[in-house]
Amino acid sequence: MVLIEAGLLPEPALAEALLDLAALQQIGVKLVLGVLDGDLGELYDWTVEGEMKVARVGAGIGEAAAVMETRAVLGRGQAAVVVAGGDGPLGSRVVEFAVGLGAAKLVALVDEPILVDGAPVPAVAAAEVDGLLVQAEISRADLLRAAAAACGRGIPRVHVLDGRQAGVLVDELFSNEGVGTMVHADSYREIRPLVEEDIPELLGMIGRVVRRSRLVPRSYEGIARRRADYRVMTIDGYVVGSVALHEYAGGGLPEVACLYVKQAHEGLGYGAELVNHAGQMARERGHGGMFALTNRAAGFFRDKLGFEEADQSVLPEERRVLLDGSGRDSRVFVKRW
Repeated sequence: MVLIEAGLLPEPALAEALLDLAALQQIGVKLVLGVLDGDLGELYDWTVEGEMKVARVGAGIGEAAAVMETRAVLGRGQAAVVVAGGDGPLGSRVVEFAVGLGAAKLVALVDEPILVDGAPVPAVAAAEVDGLLVQAEISRADLLRAAAAACGRGIPRVHVLDGRQAGVLVDELFSNEGVGTMVHADSYREIRPLVEEDIPELLGMIGRVVRRSRLVPRSYEGIARRRADYRVMTIDGYVVGSVALHEYAGGGLPEVACLYVKQAHEGLGYGAELVNHAGQMARERGHGGMFALTNRAAGFFRDKLGFEEADQSVLPEERRVLLDGSGRDSRVFVKRW
C-alpha cells in the first residue's frame, strides 16, 4: 500500500512515482494507492494517463466496505485507488485498513522525511524506536512512532520516503540499503550460519578480493567441509558479508578468517560487526581470545577493533606450518578477553 500526499508533492516527482508504480504493477505487484491529500479524482486521472490498470474504491478506508471493495479490485488484477486522509499518513485507520488487506509493505510518500540527527537512517527495528527517540534528535518523530506502532499491529515493514525526491520509490524498493527510512518488525539485517545454498554467493563475493590481493582461493568443497565455521551477514535476505572462525587441532587460539563485505556495503561498519560476532562465537566455544592474519587490514584490526600485533609464536602449530608453507608475510594480530 502506497500513501501519497498528492496535494503537497511536486508534480514532476509525483508523475515519476506513478510511472514507477506502473512498472511495479507490470511485474505482478498488487498495489493499493491511498490518497492522503488532494483530489482522488485527479490522482486517478494521472494513473489512467500512465496506462495503469486501476479502479477507484467507493468506500473510504474508515468504512466497513473498504477492505472488501479493495480486495475485489485487486482480485481483478487492478490497482485500487482509495481515499486515505483524515488522521495522518500512518494514522490508525490507515493501519487498520492495511492490516485488514494483509499488506506486506506500507509506503508513505510525504513532503518531509524522517531524519535522525539530521540524516536519514535506512532501517530501524520497531523494537528500537523508543530508545532512538530518547537518544537522538528526530524530525517527524510522530511518523517514526506511528511506523513502529504499525509494525506492532502486524505490518512487516513501513517505509517513509521523501516524496519530493524523483525516483525515490524505485531507489528504496530495489536497493538493499534504500534511500528513506524503513521501520521493520521482521529480521532485516542479521548474521546467521552459512547454508550450502550460500556458497556460490560467497565465492562470487570473495573472488574480487582474492584476485586483487593474491590470497589463497577458496573452493566450494573446502567451504562446504568447514561450513559450521562460517557466518554470513544478510540484508533483506541478500548475503552482503561473511566471516569465519577456524579452530585448529591441538588447541590454541581460533582464527578470524574469510572476512569480506561487498563493495556496495563498505564503510557502514559491517566488517567490525562481523568480527565482533566471531568474537562472540569464540567466547561461546570457551576460547580466551582469537587471532587474525593480515597486512592490508592491519589498521582496521588494531585501531578499530583493539587487536594487538604479536609474533608467530602465538599461532597454533598447525596454522604456523600452513603460513610458513604459503610464502605470505602476513602480520599476526591477537585479541584476548
